[in-house]
Amino acid sequence: MTTDSMDELFVEGLQELYYAEQQLVDALETLADQTDDEAASQGFSEHRDETREQIERLEQVFEQIGEEAQTKQEQVIDALIDEHEQFAQENDGDVLDRYNMGVGQKTEHYEIAAYGNLTSLAQKTGHDDVADTLAETLREEQDALEEVTEASEQFDQEEVAG
Repeated sequence: MTTDSMDELFVEGLQELYYAEQQLVDALETLADQTDDEAASQGFSEHRDETREQIERLEQVFEQIGEEAQTKQEQVIDALIDEHEQFAQENDGDVLDRYNMGVGQKTEHYEIAAYGNLTSLAQKTGHDDVADTLAETLREEQDALEEVTEASEQFDQEEVAG
């Protein structure tokens, strides 16, 4: 991948994130359906709905910068989804529930890094309004990470207690 400018890097990052968010809508649906733990399942469902709103927000960002909303394949997300599919075929019950929570944490960390990077690039390329929009989504992703982490810790405490 050859990129000639920060503007191009920013657009490519948006395209990758747009792809990732679209893939995560379906992945979150799967996680919600597969997870027996009620709190975690509900959290995945709520974040799926929030992710749909984030996709719309990204479409607005593309419009604001005068670019067509396009996706660019993001191998990290594809690998996380593939890894999850393989694990889920071979496991179930509490083990799958806990694994799903871990996958949720991994994807949130990815999204936090991606949105943080793009927020910074938006500022550096003079897109201050876009940076504010991306920062809003960044805060939502940080909140989602906190929620899935709390659900994981609660799940772990219940498992240890017996």
